[in-house]
Amino acid sequence: MTFVATPPASEIEQPAAPETPVINDGFFPDVDPAAVRAAARIPTSITPARLRAAILGAIMTVGIDVQQFATIQIAAGHATLAAVPAPHLDGESVQLIRYQRAVALYAKAELIERHRDFDTTAAGGSQADELTPSIGELRRDAQHAVRDLVGRGRTVVDLL
Repeated sequence: MTFVATPPASEIEQPAAPETPVINDGFFPDVDPAAVRAAARIPTSITPARLRAAILGAIMTVGIDVQQFATIQIAAGHATLAAVPAPHLDGESVQLIRYQRAVALYAKAELIERHRDFDTTAAGGSQADELTPSIGELRRDAQHAVRDLVGRGRTVVDLL
C-alpha cells in the first residue's frame, strides 16, 4: 500500500495570473506587459508590479515627447495612433511598433537601473558598472524610436 500526501488546496501554488494590459490614453495603444517582457527580455524575477510601474513610467516619459504629435494627429482626424497613415511591417503600423519599442526600452532601462540596487557585494557593484553603458544604450534606442515616431531627425547638434 502506498500513501501519497497532498497539501490542502489552499497550500498548492496557483499559476500566476496573466498580467493585464496597462490602459493608455486612448490615442496611444494599451501596453501588454507580456509583450514588453518578451520584447525587452525582462526576466520573470521582475515581479508584475515592478514591471507595471516601469511601464507606467515609460509611458509617461514617452508621452512628454509625443504629446504635440498626438494633438496634431487628432486634429487631422486620426483618433488613434493605429489610424495614422504609415507603412506596415509584419502586418502592423510602423508607428505602433515604434511606440511599443520606445515604451519597452525605457521600461527595461528603468528596471536595470532600479533592480541592481539589491546586490551591494563587490560582484554586484562590478556588474552594475557593466550595466551602466547598456542603460544609456537602451535610452538612446528608445529616444530614436520616439524621434522616428514624431518625424524628427536622430542627430542633435548644438552650435557653441
